[in-house]
Amino acid sequence: MAAFTIYPAIDMRGGKCVRLLQGDYNKETVYGDSPFEMARLFAEQGAQWIHMVDLDGAKEGKRVNDRFVLEVVRHLNVNVQIGGGIRTEEDVAYYLENGVARVILGSAAIANPPFVKKMLSLYGERIVIGIDAKNGFVATEGWLNTSNVKATELGKELAEAGAETFIFTDIATDGMLSGPNVHAAVEMARATGKRVIASGGISSLEDLRTLAAYTADGVVGAIVGKALYTKQFTLAEALKVVQ
Repeated sequence: MAAFTIYPAIDMRGGKCVRLLQGDYNKETVYGDSPFEMARLFAEQGAQWIHMVDLDGAKEGKRVNDRFVLEVVRHLNVNVQIGGGIRTEEDVAYYLENGVARVILGSAAIANPPFVKKMLSLYGERIVIGIDAKNGFVATEGWLNTSNVKATELGKELAEAGAETFIFTDIATDGMLSGPNVHAAVEMARATGKRVIASGGISSLEDLRTLAAYTADGVVGAIVGKALYTKQFTLAEALKVVQ
């Protein structure tokens, strides 16, 4: 059985670690003053990957909190994947050339498919496609809008263009600690035949067990944010459960 990876999440806004409720910038909780210190704690507990999101960048459409990302890459022995505010070829190259393991392209996948396909052809599996869905349809621009594109259709199209890994977020569950949409994550993995990292709603070790049971179907990891910050369980416990 393939390994199931836990990705502790660090969402950055104004240089701090925060969580937004369902992507709402008005519903923010600050969990730490230093993204680097948070990453260090996760690394000490055994994290092999850290999922970082530049929330300011996502909103402004450019890199804003990138210095914290590079600080983690340079000083900690972890792999980093970064999303948020990555809109140009220069943005992608900047992160990958500075040691970031994977770059996540999200809204750009809808707004600019030729760009995404070009990045996939240039960088292959170092590009991860972030698909945020609401009721099966793709949500874009920091979840302010829902498109008329079915999430699985976009997934299939980008898999054909070379995408190997998808981060699938059900935004109805994100930050709600209401349990992940396991069905939708499995459906995405089966539709694309590629690796899917589930995101949103994970509230218990049981949720992780449930997702990890679908590793053979292609659900290969989970992004865990709020549950770690509100101490539903520790990262060490999460890692033990899926090993």
